[in-house]
Formats: sequence, C-alpha cells, structure tokens
Amino acid sequence: MLAALKSRWKNPSPGESIMVYYAAAILLGALLLSTPLAARGEALSFLDALFTATSAQCVTGLIVVDTGTRLSLFGQMVVLGLIQIGGLGIMTFSVYFFLYLRAGVSLRGRWVLQETLMHKPVGSLPELIKGIFLMTIVIEGVGALFLSLAFIPDLGLAEGIYSGIFHSVSAFCNAGFSLYPDSLVAYRGNALVNVTVMALIILGGIGFLVIQEVLRVGIRRRRTERTRLSLHSRVVLLTSVFLILYGTVLIGWLEAGHAFAEMTVAEGFWTALFQSVTARTAGFNTIDLNAFQTPTLFLIMFLMFIGASPGSAGGGVKTTTFALFLGVLYSRLRGNPNTNLFRRSVPDEIVTRALTLVLLAVIFIGIALFGLLIAQSQVEFELSREFLNYAFETVSGFATVGLSLGATGNLAGAGKVIIIVLMFVGRVGLLTMAFSIAGRRKPYAARYAEENIMIG
Repeated sequence: MLAALKSRWKNPSPGESIMVYYAAAILLGALLLSTPLAARGEALSFLDALFTATSAQCVTGLIVVDTGTRLSLFGQMVVLGLIQIGGLGIMTFSVYFFLYLRAGVSLRGRWVLQETLMHKPVGSLPELIKGIFLMTIVIEGVGALFLSLAFIPDLGLAEGIYSGIFHSVSAFCNAGFSLYPDSLVAYRGNALVNVTVMALIILGGIGFLVIQEVLRVGIRRRRTERTRLSLHSRVVLLTSVFLILYGTVLIGWLEAGHAFAEMTVAEGFWTALFQSVTARTAGFNTIDLNAFQTPTLFLIMFLMFIGASPGSAGGGVKTTTFALFLGVLYSRLRGNPNTNLFRRSVPDEIVTRALTLVLLAVIFIGIALFGLLIAQSQVEFELSREFLNYAFETVSGFATVGLSLGATGNLAGAGKVIIIVLMFVGRVGLLTMAFSIAGRRKPYAARYAEENIMIG
C-alpha cells in the first residue's frame, strides 16, 4: 500500500496535480491572511483566514469577515491575487511562466490544461496561454475603466480606481468579493455598474475557449469564409442565454408584487436580470436576498446548481451538463438510445460522465447539508427558514457562487470546515476529486450475466 501511495505521489494524475496546486495556494493564502499585516485590528484566526483564502482561491465569495473593513490593503491584495489565480487556474499561470522562461510545457502540464481548459485538442499551447492572458488583461482592464468611472464620483480618484480594478477582477473571475458590506446594493440603479458587472460575469462564465472561438469565427465570416461554431460552443452559448432569460422572467414575475413592489419597472428589471446573471456562480447582489420569497430563492438555488460553463472561472455542474442531461432525458423518453444535440451524437462516455456528475453532486450536497445542520444545531436561526438558509449556503458553496442568506456569519467551527470542503471540491471538480480518490481507472471491467430488476 505504501508503495502504491509512493508511486502515485511521484506520478500524480492530472486531477491529483490540480488538487495539490489549489491546496498549496490556499494554504499559502491562509498563512498570509492570518498575519497581523493582513487585518485591520486583531489578526484573523487561522480558520477564518483559511475560509477566506479558500473562498478567494475557489472564486466563491462567501465571507466570514468583511473584505472592505476587516482586511488591510495587504489583505485585500492577497485576496485579489488568490481570485486572479483561482479564476485563471494555477496551471495556466505555471505553464505561462514556464513558457516565459522558455522551459517549455511538460506532458503533465498539457494533461492538466486539457482537464481544466479544453474540450478538444489545440494546435499550439503557447498561443492558447498567451491568448488567455491577453484576453483576461483586456477584458478586466476595460471593465475596470468603466467601473472606475462609476465609483470615482463617490469615492474619489485613487479609491475609485482601486475599487474599479478590484470589482472588475472579482466579477470576471466570478468571485463575488466586494469591498462594500452590502455588495452592490447601493448601485442597483446605476446602469453602468449593472451592465459592466453582468458583462464581466458572463464573459468569465462561458469559458476562455468559447470566447476565442466566437472571435475567430466572427473574423472568418467577415472574410466570407464558411465556418461555424463547435457543438460545445453552441451548447454553452444557447444554454447560457436560455438560463439568463428564464431566470430574469421568473424572478421578475415572482417578486413583482413583493420585493420589487416599491421599485420602478426599470429598476425591477435590472434587479431581476442582475440576480439571474449573478446566480450563475458570481455572488454579487443588488438586493438583500432575504427580501425574496421562498420560491424565488429555490429558483436561485437551481441556477446556482447549474452554474457556469466548462473551462471558465465559474463552478456548478456546468451548463453543458445541464443541456446534456435534458438531451438524454428527451432521447430516452422517445426511445432513442443515442443522445443527440444539434444534429450531432454525443459519445456515450461523455453522457455517462454528465449523469455521474449530476448524481454525485446531489449526493454530495445532501451529505454536506446533513453535516452542516448537525454542526449548526446549537446556532439559533429563524425556525421557519433554518433549513432553507443552510440549504442555500450549501449549494452556494458547492457551486462557488457566494450568495448567502446570512448563514455564513453564523457558522460554527465545524460549519466553516464543511463549507471550506464544499468550495474546494466545487472548484477542483467533483469528478476530478472522485477519480483521484478512487484511483486510476482500469481499462477493462468484468461483465456478468444480465438479470432484470423493477424500477419506477
């Protein structure tokens, strides 16, 4: 057994490498955040520092200490660095610096990149990584410029620019960290802030390769070259648009006579649209979520569970998994053994992975929620919403969203540990974690005589 562990340590799988890199960054961030330099006043306890570092590295946004008032400028810089690294992926940074030093990309590096970024092989990894960095700098830079224009009148030049940069990085990386205690509630009626943050969230949540492919196809079509988007990109884009519109309409309808009753039609629309977008793993909010009714909160939990798209900065089971799940359901109900999307058949292995992911996610969330309810059994909460509060917190942590109904600040030590695990697993990937724990898959498995069982 020791020999097997030693062998796996010397030759880790891509999933194991990802887990180690993320864990190392979290530990380093926690050590930095627990120093007196990182806090205003008393230093953070190691558990609070670990929670904050995990939330930042896993681009979640759940907080046990207020980022803007409790952390010093150094502490905020540590959080911002963890957000940026977590959003792009540690191996992306590692490979980039190897390229910068002309050390090349190892085979293991290519495997890890395939796991985290790519749905199909690419011709040039160096060009891919350079393109991702350039795209990130441009998008975050433009977002910081627009947000600074909105923040400078209220905060002054230096603080306004800093706030614009911080929130631009946080939004594009789908982190949800804000320098304001009420997130972006104060800017609910500001169209520039709303549009900019939503655009950053959407761009950060659809995946780097999808953005590159859309730009490449657009350029080729302008040259009258015949080309089209891959199946992956079409599924990501159409599913994302559907979920945003679906969430906006339902949130607006459910809260028209409740949370939005005192708002104008325009303000209610912006609020509903913003919450539909941010529920897909971003974590910002422009309204106190406790003002929402239970059906609306359940809808937001559903959107959080689906999350962003593969190869992006967001979490959740991913838009492609949701689309494939619906495709499998539709095909099987029609008696079709194949799973077809847009006149393309999806390989059975991919279908199995999608169904396995959904099943594992439901089981994992259920176990975590059960543990969280036990850990928080001594913490007083409004009885009628106690289960909803912790269920919302559990889904938000797993999907690396960061939205909360107030349970984060009331977490006991064991509750914080459970949410830390949820955020880590949600960011690394449930299938990655499961395959790494189970060990490398065997090429063949035994098949026994068939026998029926009753279902339904």
